[in-house]
Amino acid sequence: MMKQVAIYGKQFPAEVVEHIQTLVEELQNQQFEISVFEPFYSVIRDSVTFSPAPRLFTGHHELKNNTAFLVSVGGDGTLLDTLTIIRDSGIPVIGINLGKLGFLSGVSRNEIARAMYDIRHGAFQIETRSLIHLDSRNNLFGDLNFALNEVTIIKGDQRSLATIHVWVDDQFLNSYWADGLIIATPTGSTAYSLSCSGPILVPSAPNFIINPIATHNLTVRPMIIPDNTSIRIRVEGRCDRYIVNLDSRSEWVDKDTELTLKKENFSFNLIKLNHKDFFTTIREKLLWGHDKRN
Repeated sequence: MMKQVAIYGKQFPAEVVEHIQTLVEELQNQQFEISVFEPFYSVIRDSVTFSPAPRLFTGHHELKNNTAFLVSVGGDGTLLDTLTIIRDSGIPVIGINLGKLGFLSGVSRNEIARAMYDIRHGAFQIETRSLIHLDSRNNLFGDLNFALNEVTIIKGDQRSLATIHVWVDDQFLNSYWADGLIIATPTGSTAYSLSCSGPILVPSAPNFIINPIATHNLTVRPMIIPDNTSIRIRVEGRCDRYIVNLDSRSEWVDKDTELTLKKENFSFNLIKLNHKDFFTTIREKLLWGHDKRN
């Protein structure tokens, strides 16, 4: 039986059209049946040839039980957005990096043919990535209340600091005087948290990172906590509202809104090709070892 593969993407520069065409041709060569996210298909249909024409999908309800894996075409931001399509279906995702750094989108534009061949012939593993779940009184993000990288709290007034009170399993941790606070998963440890001097966690680490953004107290440092704990957050400040981000999704929140974070009860499945590993990715993306002494 022919396996169905979904393709998800967004806008892209003209110079990457040839690589999207290569992806389509390689999937067809490997006898996959292709379905394409309808808004993405409307962008590529005049420049990418399909034979036969692909099926189209618009949401998660059309992918369950009949999709072998999903290909994210773009950068890490595009791959993060696939979470809103995949949700709790368990469909594995592989990212084709047509962007810049690409920690999650591990397949470069020059590796597309090999990647599709390897997947067809089973030369891959599934990495289970933990998600973080947000609960709030007014159900801020509806049924999309989870994130792969991080939950971020950002002050609402750029002229003053926010005071962010944090409890872990109902034990008081700290009141952070800062521009904001990041609660990152291991996957998110190489994203926003890293740029705020947070530690790097291996993907399988059973932890969260609590990391302040531009804290006013220089002795405050990121904390690593077990991911089976509950984190409760309350924000004070001059502004009546603050911003909550789940990955790239944002909402303004009244400052009397209390947030509770915990590990989500389902995971995100990322395809890892056998010839790639996390430590090599870190060395290459962060230019470790690029020293003439090596």
